Amino acid sequence: MSGAALPMLAGALAGLGFFVLFLALRPARPSLAVTLARLEASRGEATQSISASIRAEGLSPWRRKLGARVELELTGRGVGLDSVQSDLAVLGRSMEGFLATTVVVATLGLAFGPTFIGMLMAFGFGAGPALPLGVGLILAVLFAVIPLAALRSEAAVKRRDFRHAVGSFLDLVSMNLAGGRGVPESLSSAAQVGGGWPFARIRDTLSFARMQGLTPWAALGRLGDELDIDELRDLSAALTLVADDGAKVRQSLTARSATLRRRELAELEGKAAERSQSMLVAQLVITFGFLLFLAYPAIYSIFSANQ
Repeated sequence: MSGAALPMLAGALAGLGFFVLFLALRPARPSLAVTLARLEASRGEATQSISASIRAEGLSPWRRKLGARVELELTGRGVGLDSVQSDLAVLGRSMEGFLATTVVVATLGLAFGPTFIGMLMAFGFGAGPALPLGVGLILAVLFAVIPLAALRSEAAVKRRDFRHAVGSFLDLVSMNLAGGRGVPESLSSAAQVGGGWPFARIRDTLSFARMQGLTPWAALGRLGDELDIDELRDLSAALTLVADDGAKVRQSLTARSATLRRRELAELEGKAAERSQSMLVAQLVITFGFLLFLAYPAIYSIFSANQ
């Protein structure tokens, strides 16, 4: 290949790379299914719980705009965010704030990689031009995963607390039904008695259901869908089937509450067994180190005598 053709080929490759980058960053035209889903979601916002409408409060304007733009780009390209939305709903956070934080953290990782490699090159570390870019991309991906991993962990803890509160809520509803109250009155009264953020979410949901003309069990089912909690969805389905028979409702709720307690007890026993095993491994490591400490002088003396 002649010397004049090399710059032309390099320029063509660079131009192709910039064109591909432009296509990747250009706002995608949403498909018909995505557009219809967005319209349906906007129509259904009026039937969501009150807490769902205040998550974006407290965000700075630039974070809200950045997060909304990123969310629009992801949904326009068909990227599903349902699981992330459920985790954010459990924690009471907004999608805009989470996406803005992820973009900022990923940008910091992308900038930190070339900066760190550049500092090493300034001190004499030999590296090619592709290494800073590669390290920056890797760190950007790793830094972007950190907020998602933290979100998953915190949401799992919150869901466990909510499930524990649901068991207590079922017991309270059963006691109100045994006192002669109806199902809607029992649900409302039980939600007023309990404390903590799970009962606050349930109270908000039931109050919003009364304002919207929804049945309490339908509102609880929507809350279960919003928070991705199977116990609330099962409760909604059970109340829908036997809402007219108070005795059957009380028996069903009592059985479900007992099932939840047994499940929680099994989880606690499993965690206790895991911690016992980890403590046993730690004790074995300490014992092995102590035996090695005791045997070291004798082993050292034997090898010294042989030499």
